[in-house]
Amino acid sequence: MASSDDSSAPLLPKIYALRKQKVVLDSDLAKLFGVETKVFNQAIRRNKDRFPDDFAFAVTREEFVNLRSQFVTSRAPSDVSLRSHTVTLKEHGGTRYLPWVFTEHGAIMAAMVLRSDYATKMSVYVVRSFVKMRDELTANLGVLRRLSEIDKKLIEHDVVLREVLERLQPLLNPSPEKPKRKIGFHGGNR
Repeated sequence: MASSDDSSAPLLPKIYALRKQKVVLDSDLAKLFGVETKVFNQAIRRNKDRFPDDFAFAVTREEFVNLRSQFVTSRAPSDVSLRSHTVTLKEHGGTRYLPWVFTEHGAIMAAMVLRSDYATKMSVYVVRSFVKMRDELTANLGVLRRLSEIDKKLIEHDVVLREVLERLQPLLNPSPEKPKRKIGFHGGNR
């Protein structure tokens, strides 16, 4: 079994947040599983019943534009047309389809649909990438909670310090008093 720091391991696919779910693009999964995106999507379409909406879904045009802002791609689509339930984007250089995205469970199911040893190994790899992401989010959440607690303490301390300063202010700046008369024989005491 390869370790998670194995230099020969493929790069983890980028995980995006879409519809309040963590997802991976069809093209990234196809590359990871060692097949063309077209072949990958054909296998998915042939097994539609294994991919409910919480496993995989096609992105909308608006979601696609939002995703594009997260990664570098070619020019923005100039025309959108509908063909059955598939939306195609006509761009310079050919027609492109809106991508499908897969949740963690959808990625595992895709590996089962592809039925190759390599796809099975890569599905384990994908699961590990989702677990790694979840662990990092949990760690960040813990740090944010701790910072919030520290912030509350600082605010409480700030209020107490202001009270102490207000009470000490009269002692630090005493009111000016009239000069007292000197006792005894002086030139100014007559």
